[in-house]
Amino acid sequence: MKKWLIPVGIIVALIAIIAFWSIGIKNTALQHSQAVNKEWGNVQTAYQRRNDLIGNLVNTVKGAADFEKSTLTAVIEARAKATSVTIDPSNVTPEQLAQFNQAQSGVTSSLSKLLVSVEQYPTLKANENFLKLQDELASTENQILTARTRFNESVQTYNGYVLKIPNNWFLSEYKEKPYFEASTGADKPVEVKF
Repeated sequence: MKKWLIPVGIIVALIAIIAFWSIGIKNTALQHSQAVNKEWGNVQTAYQRRNDLIGNLVNTVKGAADFEKSTLTAVIEARAKATSVTIDPSNVTPEQLAQFNQAQSGVTSSLSKLLVSVEQYPTLKANENFLKLQDELASTENQILTARTRFNESVQTYNGYVLKIPNNWFLSEYKEKPYFEASTGADKPVEVKF
């Protein structure tokens, strides 16, 4: 009677080891997925900071200069479009990320035109509030770059974990996540026309 208990005990032990191993794999995948979600939240926070600053910048420019209305309108419209695009980081697709990136590129482009156009207004260039906002925007752009870089690093860790064998055998519900990529034409300088 004891002889058949030993093989059964070994089988039960192996099943328990495999069960705990697969639970560990799933828990680690969950941690990596949550890290991606957190980093995406940081990206959105940095963009939100920029959008908040743009409103102040536009009001400062409006108040300090008889400014070209079309340029201000373009900045305001780009900001509105950028804030209307939302993404659920747990179900992000490359298409959604491209749409988000395109909306943010519109803000970057119109903001660049605004800042270059301002050079025509010496009183505005000397305005302390405007200079402070300009510095804040430069700082925010650096924060956006940092947040996107950390997001991509987090996606790399997550994708590497869920796609490698044998982890992918146990993680069918965890799909590969897309990276944040540069906008089409981002390698070319922004063209500013007056």
